[in-house]
Amino acid sequence: MKKGIYLLGLGVLLLLCMDLQAKVRLPHFFSSNMVLQRDMPIRVWGKADKNEVISVALNGSVQTAKTGKDGIWRVELPAMKAGGPYDMQIESAEETIGLTNILIGDVWVCSGQSNMEFGLNNVINAGQEIAASTLPDIRLLNVPKNMQSKEQFDLEPCEWTACNPQTSPLFTAVGYFFGKELQPEIGVPVGLIHTSWGGTDIETWTSWETAVKTNDTYKKYAGKDQEKAMGYSMDNIRLYKEALKKDKGLVQKWYVPAYKTKGWKTMAVPKVWEAELANEDGIVWFRKTIDLPAGVTGKKARINLGAVDDEDLTYVNGVKVGEMNFWMPNRSYEIPAGVLKGGNNVIAVRITDTGGLGGILGKAEEVYLEIDGQRYSLAGDWVYKPSVVTSMYKVSGISPNSFSSLLYNGMVHPLIGYGIKGVIWYQGENNAGRAYQYRTLFPAMINDWRQQWGYEFPFLWVQLANFMAVEDQPKDSDWAELREAQNMTLSLPKTGQAVITDIGEAFDIHPKNKQEVGKRLAKAALQVAYGQPVLGEGPVYKSMKVEGEKVILTFGNVGDGLTTSDRNRYGYVNGFSIAGADRKFVWAKAYIDGNKVVVFSEKVPNPVAVRYGWSNNPYDDNLVNSAGLLASPFRTDQWKGITEK
Repeated sequence: MKKGIYLLGLGVLLLLCMDLQAKVRLPHFFSSNMVLQRDMPIRVWGKADKNEVISVALNGSVQTAKTGKDGIWRVELPAMKAGGPYDMQIESAEETIGLTNILIGDVWVCSGQSNMEFGLNNVINAGQEIAASTLPDIRLLNVPKNMQSKEQFDLEPCEWTACNPQTSPLFTAVGYFFGKELQPEIGVPVGLIHTSWGGTDIETWTSWETAVKTNDTYKKYAGKDQEKAMGYSMDNIRLYKEALKKDKGLVQKWYVPAYKTKGWKTMAVPKVWEAELANEDGIVWFRKTIDLPAGVTGKKARINLGAVDDEDLTYVNGVKVGEMNFWMPNRSYEIPAGVLKGGNNVIAVRITDTGGLGGILGKAEEVYLEIDGQRYSLAGDWVYKPSVVTSMYKVSGISPNSFSSLLYNGMVHPLIGYGIKGVIWYQGENNAGRAYQYRTLFPAMINDWRQQWGYEFPFLWVQLANFMAVEDQPKDSDWAELREAQNMTLSLPKTGQAVITDIGEAFDIHPKNKQEVGKRLAKAALQVAYGQPVLGEGPVYKSMKVEGEKVILTFGNVGDGLTTSDRNRYGYVNGFSIAGADRKFVWAKAYIDGNKVVVFSEKVPNPVAVRYGWSNNPYDDNLVNSAGLLASPFRTDQWKGITEK
């Protein structure tokens, strides 16, 4: 009898295992609320048991496929016009998956580094913008960060959401404003796929296949598997990532006042934690106890932490009061009435550092509690304890920039085949020191993505903003050379650029006026991707001619004519410098003459070269076309730059 029961149980277990194995699995980006690309065949794929027959139905069309030995199935539905909402059914012999609220429209990938990652919750007038973000015809997909040494089949868990005040705050601000500006102009739904990682080089976004062909650093690895070329396994990285998801500090509730911090070490705050935790990334918990007078009981308050690098989760007396998933913006959270009390109050901050510096990094005067207008300083000694850090898994120092293609593999490759209208890109700050190499790397990556997708989609980018201290005299600039590399990439077909050297911030690499960035990208898209008769970029330098002591510059893309952003209030165009054969540049005077600009200086009687906006921070450049779009920085000379080796 026991043997029969055992065999029956074994049979049930085998059937359950077979059922689990046969389960139809979709990549995470095929989800309810998604936007599928209009006017091109719609590809859908996934995994199931081998030899399984799968059918996919959408908008009256049904296609079937049979899985191969690898368990992968693929179907192709016919091209469809913009519309929706629709439902999609994916069926096998044993299972049906239903996806709902699907729109068909235009899909744009939003990628790059931290200025693309910069969330809507950090922009100018963030509260107003978020409150007005109920836009049902715009859908958002946030791709989780994922560093991989091999091309992945799927993204980390994620799903499409409708755009609204609950989903928009942590979405890319540049992507959001681009979509918000574009959607009413084109009159179809817009899907935005955000895949970016702050502080990353362009190499990590390029496929291994292209890296070994085009990048001198990696050509020696041609024919080698990437992981073998790297010389180390990503297994420990995978274990580390799993541990981050299971943070024992959260599990054990290190944030509640009753939790004992015996054995925790002390660190002065604010401070870069690398001073105590050398070369560590990951999760570290900080706690501080502050004694408050009895009169605070029941009152609302505010906690201010200043800048945090990268992410924080903040508690007061065991109550979560705020969190932010972006590095450096000031953290300021309201503490609800009833949380604080007279006597000891415990503040706990979980900080996650994804790379580079970590900790509470602002000024001492920015770290405080404020109650009824009175501030109580929180600067000074805090106790801290690492929960999950890189040294625990022997992965210290490994980042997305450690080797080529690590983010392409995990955050781009899974999307290949998903129909897109185009890409918007904001990256380059990290490559500025190698700007001359960017002349090759940037077009190689664009061509790479187009080759992987199989068609020449529009690719638009944001030129580097003005940044750093303003120079008193003209000098060489790696940021200017990076902008030049971006200009040169416009030679590729179906490309466009948003010039923003007027909206940067000298001492913040992350300009908060992302509204204007999105608008300028949308203008470029209307011209490049949609063929509308609009000016999508500013004046473009064409040629120069020397006449005596003057240089006459000719421009294209001027619309109804050249002007200045201040409407020529002072009679001159800012931002020009001029040099003779000695190659010593001095500031020049310049004025508009029709579609030309005349440049001169009494210090250079025999000019041979002119530069415009050639600095890290050309904040006062003011040459624009009739659409009010800035001319990109440029130079007429080809003299060797500081990044050319």
